[in-house]
Amino acid sequence: MRPDADLIPASGRFEGGDHLLPLRVYYEDTDAAGIVYYANYLKFAERARSELLRLLDIDQIALRDRDGLAFAVRGASVDYVSPARLEDLLYVRSRLTQLGGAALSARQRVEREGRLLADIRVRVACLRLSDGRPGRIPPQIRQTLAPFCQPET
Repeated sequence: MRPDADLIPASGRFEGGDHLLPLRVYYEDTDAAGIVYYANYLKFAERARSELLRLLDIDQIALRDRDGLAFAVRGASVDYVSPARLEDLLYVRSRLTQLGGAALSARQRVEREGRLLADIRVRVACLRLSDGRPGRIPPQIRQTLAPFCQPET
């Protein structure tokens, strides 16, 4: 087994108040120079948020089919600090920072060996699929997410 092999489950794990998801950089994630293409950091962050919900037993398919709701990114900002490269083992560290009636915010950090590569802030809206307008996050989901929300200082 390689020394960097990690025994984190596929959905990641919680470490303190953060969700931690390991990701390997594959050839498809990179440009011709073997550096991660800038837009792929947003894909990595999306995967991490989805796995965070999965780990908390929040079923997005049931949310869609039963409640007619879905989460959609309303806005995102990314500060790129250092490039990731082909074969790197990355970790996406996610923290919920705000939980409102129909939206939530998160800060996500893509790291390699504890060093920051990209700092992402994202705002996610809960939308009614019937008309695309904001819909309240169901109470059971709010109750599940609330303990993991840590406002930024």
